[in-house]
Amino acid sequence: WYSLQQTTTEANHKHRFDTYDQPSMKTAIPGPRSKELLQKLKHIQDVSAVQFFTDFQQSKGNYIVDVDGNRLLDLFCQIASLPLGYNHPKLAQALLNPDNMGVLINRPALGINPPAEFPNQLHQSIIDVSPPGLKNITLMSCGSCSNENAYKMGFIWYMRKKRNGKPPTKEEIESTFFNKSPGSPNLSVLSFEGGFHGRTLGCLSSTHSKAIHKLDIPAFDWPTAPFPKLRYPLENFQKENQLEEERCLYKVKQLINEYESKGCPVAVLVVEPIQAEGGDNHASASFFRQLRKIAKETGAAFLVDEVQTGCVATGHMWAHESWQLDDPPEMVTFSKKMQLGGIYHKDEMRVDESYRVFNTWMGDSSKLVLLEAIIDYIKQEDLISLAKESGKILQTGLRELEVKYPNIISRARGMGTFCAIDFVDTQTRNEIIADLKNNGIMVGSCGDLAMRIRPALIFEPYHADYFIDAFDNSLSNH
Repeated sequence: WYSLQQTTTEANHKHRFDTYDQPSMKTAIPGPRSKELLQKLKHIQDVSAVQFFTDFQQSKGNYIVDVDGNRLLDLFCQIASLPLGYNHPKLAQALLNPDNMGVLINRPALGINPPAEFPNQLHQSIIDVSPPGLKNITLMSCGSCSNENAYKMGFIWYMRKKRNGKPPTKEEIESTFFNKSPGSPNLSVLSFEGGFHGRTLGCLSSTHSKAIHKLDIPAFDWPTAPFPKLRYPLENFQKENQLEEERCLYKVKQLINEYESKGCPVAVLVVEPIQAEGGDNHASASFFRQLRKIAKETGAAFLVDEVQTGCVATGHMWAHESWQLDDPPEMVTFSKKMQLGGIYHKDEMRVDESYRVFNTWMGDSSKLVLLEAIIDYIKQEDLISLAKESGKILQTGLRELEVKYPNIISRARGMGTFCAIDFVDTQTRNEIIADLKNNGIMVGSCGDLAMRIRPALIFEPYHADYFIDAFDNSLSNH
C-alpha cells in the first residue's frame, strides 16, 4: 500500500506514503451507487449531511475512494480525524497483532478492570506526547464528553478550593438530589463567540458557532466573550489587531466581574487555539498568554480545547505549545486524530472520589492500540516537520491565490496544514467546494464563509502543490 522506506532521492521522497498518484473521477458526486444507498439509509435515519458512501477497502493514503469508483485527494479526512490517512499498514499490523486480540474482542471497562498492559500503553502513547506540565490523564471516548467532563472537573476543583479542602456538608449532599444550592452551586464557564466545544448539554452552553446546534435545547446562563476578528494579512494590520485583542480581553475581565457580582462566578475559562468549527478564527500568542493570566488571577481553571488542533497538524504536537506559557493550563482536552478522547490535567485537578468523573469504558483500549502505533510513526517519520513543510506550501499558495482572485477569496490563514480561506459569500464558497469535489478534491467548510483544509499527517508538499493548482483552476472557471 505504501512505501515506508526512507530514501535520499528527491523523486522517491515526493511519494513516501501513497500508492495512488492522483485523483480519478468516473461520475459526478454523489454517483448512482451512492444515490441508491442514500435512498435505503434515509428510511431509517437522517442523511442530510451524507456526501457519498465510501469504499474503505480501496481508500488508501491521502486518497478516499467512493462506492462509484471515484478517487479523491482528501483534505478533510473524516472531519479531520484520520492521522495517517486510509488503511495505513502500521495500524493494520497493530490490530492484527495477536497480543491485542483480547482488548479488541473484550472491550475493557478501564475504570475498574484495566488490562495488565494498560499503564505501559498510556506511557507509550498518551503520556509520551503530553503537553508540558501535564502528566495526569483522564480518558474519554470523544471530544464532547472530554469537554463535558473537563467542565465537571473544573467545578469540583473550584468548590474544593472554596471549602478549603473540607468535606461537603450534609445540606450540600442532600440538596443535590433536587438540583438545588448549595450542593448544586451556581457556577459558570466562560466561552467565546464562534467557539465550538461539543453538542452535549453543558458543551452546547459554551458553543456559539451555529444556531442550529443550539436550537430548542435548554442552556445555562454562562458568559460569552467576543473572540478577536483579525484582519489579514497580519503584517499589514498589527496595530488594528492588537487593539481588537485588547478589546476582547477587556470584555473577558468585565464578564468575569459581572458574573461574580450576580452570584454565578466563572469556574472555568475555555478556549480553542483556533476556532475551527466557528470559521478557523485565530488570535495571537500574546492574547492567549493574557487569557491564561486572567484565569489565574480570577481563580478560574484555564481549559484549552485541543480536540481539533491537537496531534501535529498545526506543526506542533499541541497548538498551544506555540504560546510559550509560563504556567500550563489546568486542563487540555483532545480527541479526533488521537482516536479517543481525554483530558490532560494538573495534579490539583485530579478527582480522587470514585465515579464522579466516570463512565462505563473510560476510553477505548482498541483506540489505544492504534494510538500507540500512530505516535510511534509520527516520531519515526518526523511528521511534525512534514506538517510544517507542507503547510508552508499551502499557506503560500493560498496567499498568492487571494492576490490573484481578490473579488472571490481573502483572509488566507493557517498553522502547519491546518489552513483556511474566506470567500466573498456562502454560496460562492459552497459552489467552489462542490466543484473541487467533482474534480477530485475533498475539502470542508466552517463558519459562514471559510473553506477549511484538514489533510492527514502524511500529506506531502506535492499534494499541496496539486491542491493549489486545482483550487486555482476552480477559481478561474467560476
